[in-house]
Amino acid sequence: MGNPKAFLTIPRQEAGYRPVHDRIADFGEVEQTLNVSDRRLQASRCMDCGVPFCHWACPLGNRPPEFQDAVFRGRWKEAYEILSQTNDFPEFTGRICPALCEKSCVLKLSMDAPVTIREDECAVIETAFQEGYVQPRQYERNGKKVAVIGSGPTGLAAANQLNQKGYEVTVFEKQEYVGGLLRFGIPNFKLQKGIINRRIQVMETEGIVFQTNADIDLNHLPEGFDAYCICTGTPEARDLKIPGRDLKGIHFAMEMLAQQNRVLAGQTFSKEERISAKGKHVLVIGGGDTGSDCIGTSNRQGAVSVTQIEIMPKPPVGQNPATPWPQWPVVLKTSSSHEEGCERRWSLTSNQFIGENGHVTGVEVEEVEWVPNPEGGRPIMRPTGKKEILKADLVLLAMGFLKPEHPAYAENVFLAGDAATGASLVVKCIAGGRKAAADIDAYLTGK
Repeated sequence: MGNPKAFLTIPRQEAGYRPVHDRIADFGEVEQTLNVSDRRLQASRCMDCGVPFCHWACPLGNRPPEFQDAVFRGRWKEAYEILSQTNDFPEFTGRICPALCEKSCVLKLSMDAPVTIREDECAVIETAFQEGYVQPRQYERNGKKVAVIGSGPTGLAAANQLNQKGYEVTVFEKQEYVGGLLRFGIPNFKLQKGIINRRIQVMETEGIVFQTNADIDLNHLPEGFDAYCICTGTPEARDLKIPGRDLKGIHFAMEMLAQQNRVLAGQTFSKEERISAKGKHVLVIGGGDTGSDCIGTSNRQGAVSVTQIEIMPKPPVGQNPATPWPQWPVVLKTSSSHEEGCERRWSLTSNQFIGENGHVTGVEVEEVEWVPNPEGGRPIMRPTGKKEILKADLVLLAMGFLKPEHPAYAENVFLAGDAATGASLVVKCIAGGRKAAADIDAYLTGK
């Protein structure tokens, strides 16, 4: 598995990002790639661990030691075949996954220099497309039909797996394009939409039917199917219902992100409809990945300033003894968007929006402190009385999503992904779609 001693002589080398002055001028992907020689050297750093924690940590059960050994030896088709056995869409996870595998890599735990598993994964699938290893296949049909409601990563994975098992699959998508979160929630500078289109074309050639602009009532599912897979995600964003919420210029993050992706796809919006940060002071409320995406988008639209606030305290840099492995390391994350220009502040709660002539001009925030809960569990938030007003012409709410509620379904209806668990990661959504497909197959075959 790679060169067992390479980690001693080959340092971790990330592909890195395009220069800031270059990338903020467009919506092209910010991440670069390594040449084939350097990529093989990075793959060689895999240590042949007795217990590969990377495999254990991956929700999909990917096998990094095996596909990286193939990359190291120049066997790119073999690497693709190994990777595609567990991951339907490495081109997505290879770009936007937080790489749980790398957080568990022995080289991460011992010297904070994990193998570049995510980048290696992306290199494998891109090589596979370039070299023609990814070819549509035809599968023997079993005479049964399954409807998949939602075409995000969960729905696509479920559809792909069911199709391979011989079912006639129809995917219903309420929006005008296929892709769900991948299409509308993730900016092009992280995931170009041609990457999605490329995969959808393969899936259509393999026999999957996609119906867009199909807003399905979950209480009245379409007839004619033997089973249904509900993959509708978490469409309702968490709101901030404080005084002044009705002022103009306050939007949910997804309103802005989805609209920008539609603009890049060629759609047009009136001046009144357009959500733009051009010439504005932007305040992003929420410190997660969605907030980060708002920062990158605002900078590209021409914001005068961007500030991101978070109600939780600032996490430690590098290591956090409070979240040792195998817990997810809660440490300060600086994304490519943060590097492009943003003031970040923590332990701030929002008290009220302030406006003039019906439009937001600022937000009154208050510093809070977090104290241990005597009963255990989540710490208790305590206001400090230290208040100030942050200037803002545009406020973007990026505080997560609410877990959806569902009606009682028949036994042939299966929930999957975020629709079942609440908001999570794309890699977990793909895993959820694969599991739902297996459950549906077991149900329909009586296994």
